[in-house]
Amino acid sequence: MQPSPGFDQKVPVFVFPQSINFYLDDQTTHKQVLTLYNPYDFAVKFKVMCTAPNKYNVVDPEGSIKPRCCIDIVVRHNATTSSNCNITDKFRIQMQDHTTKQIIGKRDVTARLVPGAQDTSSDRDRDNFQQLPIVSGVSSPQQQQYLVRDGRSGRAVAPNYVAVAVGVLCCVALMLPTEGDHSSSPFHLSVNFKLVLAYVLGLVTMVVLRPY
Repeated sequence: MQPSPGFDQKVPVFVFPQSINFYLDDQTTHKQVLTLYNPYDFAVKFKVMCTAPNKYNVVDPEGSIKPRCCIDIVVRHNATTSSNCNITDKFRIQMQDHTTKQIIGKRDVTARLVPGAQDTSSDRDRDNFQQLPIVSGVSSPQQQQYLVRDGRSGRAVAPNYVAVAVGVLCCVALMLPTEGDHSSSPFHLSVNFKLVLAYVLGLVTMVVLRPY
């Protein structure tokens, strides 16, 4: 379905990852890739902007995405000096109506130059985690802090843990390599399946963050 010229509905923007780190002493990290998804049934335009445009080079910062497709946006840090370390910059990705170029959605991605090299051992779990004892009965004050009061009915509403769990699973699945990628992982997902996951993640986000 192609949106009409008067299309003014705001839609979620799906981009992964939502933050990128460049490491000063690791040149292989000076180029990062953002994947922008269009899970909708209509084509869209996009535009990439930045709070520090002189520090980055973005290949094709504007373009179009076909329905139910995704593109990779290559971001290169061209000011890798120690004076720029630990400064958080932001990229804003705007999604526009393909016909009117009206903004229909946006998403911010943070970027930071980190001193040193990337820690490849961070995936090893060095901490000794143990199971906590199960305590039944009245909720503790710490648990009650997570209850949200519904102003319309005066009742306490607990967070939607199912939606949170689904969102976590979608994030984990989106981190898996795509079909065609050279990876040692035995799990590879298709682009279409990742588009579905991105769409579900957006719906879950709206459910979890919706006002009560």
